[in-house]
Amino acid sequence: MRIADLAGRRIAVWGFGREGRAVIRALRARLPRQALTLLCGDAEIESADAFDTTIEVIGGEPDAVALGRFDVVVKSPGISAYKPALLAAAQQGTHFTSGTALWFAENPGARVIGITGTKGKSTTSALIAHLSRSLGVRTALAGNIGLPLLELLDQQADLWVVELSSFQTGEAGPLELGVITSLYEEHLDWHGSRERYVADKLRLADASRQLLVNALQPVLLERTQQHPHRLLFGQPEGWHVADGFIRRGTQAVFPVDGLAAPGLHNALNACSALAALSAVGMDALAAAPALAHFRPLPHRLQRLGEHDGFHWVNDSISTTPLATLAALESLHGRTVTVLVGGHDRGLDWTPFVDAMRSTPAHAIVCMGGNGARIEMALRNAGVDCTIVRVADLAAAVIEAKACTPKGGVILLSPGAPSFDQFKDYAERGRCFAERAGFDAMTILGIEGMGIV
Repeated sequence: MRIADLAGRRIAVWGFGREGRAVIRALRARLPRQALTLLCGDAEIESADAFDTTIEVIGGEPDAVALGRFDVVVKSPGISAYKPALLAAAQQGTHFTSGTALWFAENPGARVIGITGTKGKSTTSALIAHLSRSLGVRTALAGNIGLPLLELLDQQADLWVVELSSFQTGEAGPLELGVITSLYEEHLDWHGSRERYVADKLRLADASRQLLVNALQPVLLERTQQHPHRLLFGQPEGWHVADGFIRRGTQAVFPVDGLAAPGLHNALNACSALAALSAVGMDALAAAPALAHFRPLPHRLQRLGEHDGFHWVNDSISTTPLATLAALESLHGRTVTVLVGGHDRGLDWTPFVDAMRSTPAHAIVCMGGNGARIEMALRNAGVDCTIVRVADLAAAVIEAKACTPKGGVILLSPGAPSFDQFKDYAERGRCFAERAGFDAMTILGIEGMGIV
């Protein structure tokens, strides 16, 4: 469905975040006289009225009857496609689409690499764009990484690098290349079950002429083996990490310690980016030296520096227990106090607890909505390190400073979303930086967004 197909129909935009605002702007640009209704939260009504004085604004959570008033509803990604009211309205004939789907309908000939994964998708997307630009290719970086595609409507690029969340994978296509970096348990509140989450993630494969997946993930290998043009990274025959180098086969290409982004998982992200360039016919070997100049994304194992005798690392983007384990692995050999916990989505913390039982951190500070559950699991397992539970991030920082020796590392890697205390992970990361004694205004956004 293209934007022109919406003309003269009863249209609602559901959600007033950045995606929703991008949809409204795009519809106003293409269909200036089209009547629009906005469905948003009660607290957003005043700002929505100021944003577009001609739009009808309805606050509160819409039910099936409210949604059924419309021929088409353009919903934001964070609104679950499995809400009962949405499913009921769809059954009665309301069509649901998104800004992502509209952009792809408007740009069927675009050359697109789409990237998804439980972890690594943002860094991999930014790496692909960075490396492509180092070869002189006019490249767009957009999507779930923080810039809605419709904000770039009518702009041109030679290559589109589009990050896609599990909420968006079914809305994309066609793709010259799809990349799946990893697959763990995540977003169960949106998808309803782990199996549905996996299935939704893997919808990217259906839209991809070529599919690049992580060879180190058995579930990915099994679930994508039927794709006719599947490629792999992370195996010795291709792009992989071994003996301190990023390698293509037996050829040592780039030293891992030359990466500004720490950790084996980031070296593997670099492999996926180089493999993606190769897959679309670019000279990955010529692009590889540009890895030295890639600036790590904020809130992803971001080294804030030293203050009060401690080294501070902001990994606020961590929203799964396995991501927290990856963060701890990147600091192996250091004395680390880790801050964990946040909004409880019912994820299984057993792998984290088992790892802490065998190789514990110096101290673990549990906080937030699921802090008590994590603390209980750690204590019941007999984890042999200091374990503290506090209410919020501010108290967690105070406790971390009290139980960490000078020269040690204080790591924020919550393994859970931020919504119990903060608007998003970025606000949580900035609060951590401020509590640690740093100027949060120096934590800049992601470099290279848009078209360069």
